[in-house]
Amino acid sequence: MSGERTGGTQEHAGKAALGGTDTATAGAATTAGATATEAVTAAETAADPVRGRARGTAPAPLSILDLATVGAGYTPADALAATTELARSAEGWGYHRFWVAEHHGMPGVASSNPAVLLAHLGAHTRTLRLGSGGVMLPNHAPLTVAEQFGLLEAMHPGRIDLGLGRAPGTDQATARALRRGLTDGAEDFPQQLAELTHFLDGDFPDGHPYARLRAVPQNGARPPIWLLGSSGFSARLAGRLGLPFAFAHHFSAANTVPALDLYRSSFQPSEVLEEPYALIGVSAVAAEQEADALRLARSAGLAMLRLRQGRPGLIPTPEEAEAHPYTEMEADFLESWLGNVVLGRPGQVADGLEALRKRVGADELMVTSHIHGHEARHRSYRLIAETYGLTAAPTELQAVAEPLGTPAV
Repeated sequence: MSGERTGGTQEHAGKAALGGTDTATAGAATTAGATATEAVTAAETAADPVRGRARGTAPAPLSILDLATVGAGYTPADALAATTELARSAEGWGYHRFWVAEHHGMPGVASSNPAVLLAHLGAHTRTLRLGSGGVMLPNHAPLTVAEQFGLLEAMHPGRIDLGLGRAPGTDQATARALRRGLTDGAEDFPQQLAELTHFLDGDFPDGHPYARLRAVPQNGARPPIWLLGSSGFSARLAGRLGLPFAFAHHFSAANTVPALDLYRSSFQPSEVLEEPYALIGVSAVAAEQEADALRLARSAGLAMLRLRQGRPGLIPTPEEAEAHPYTEMEADFLESWLGNVVLGRPGQVADGLEALRKRVGADELMVTSHIHGHEARHRSYRLIAETYGLTAAPTELQAVAEPLGTPAV
């Protein structure tokens, strides 16, 4: 892959990528105590913008990937309000980061524009790292992404991650509609990445056609760039550039170990990282009883089946998933898909997550529960946090329990 693009180099992308609730449980905090706790937690969050921090007795950092899930019987407004509530709770439970994904043309996913949603979530949280998991770079002009995330960094300094993918995040017809006027595609991702990085840093070389352009605002600091992937391409590129890597284990489990091995073997130290740092996305569902967790997971499984059949829709209810007349091929798909979901009672899920992390050698886990029902999803994340050992210190819980205003969307 050539790194040249009208004067830019893809190696530049790895340079200087680091810039210069549960209220009933939490109780209330004094203003002074909350402010002091926020300062400490924010300092910890910003101390290393890439490497996560394990809270409580957790063996590794734990994070969340949320899709603003729209289930049958709910509206997108309901889903976005639930995502806001979940982000606030996740902050109190000790999750390290909270990412939202870019998807288009999927009625069951309301997060079509990560930058807009992240700005809103930032206003309703205080210390939680927020990021895109991810922005699909071929859908956008690099200058647009640089301006959006420069603005996010200015609004919520030291808390923003810029995760980038090269897939469209939708079907080809929608991708063409999104990219009208853009000539680049996924095969041009390394060059797009280099251009984006130059815009973020404001350092195109002299003579470059964009040398006089500025992505505004520039704050002297910018979000760390993560490369996302479900195969070896981004793994190798992230390694070559010395960038952190996030792998989509939740829909490409067979490729997890090969991709992480490729990332590590390709890794070259950079100003961003001296050593590789990788997280994996994992589908996980926890409930008080294993049968309940399986029942919830099957609703997500049916949604995935319909997506693969070209019929995306709202996330079906568990009752609809139980009543669905599966063909033999559909039943095989569902069984295979469920095999890659860590599900069960809370202790089973915590043990399963840690066993998976050790097996693949991930530095951080990012769980996602794309199931029907906001309360069930909220409860699943809480149970996972508790049994994995994230339990935040009381003062941290108190800080995030103070009212921030109604989570309006």
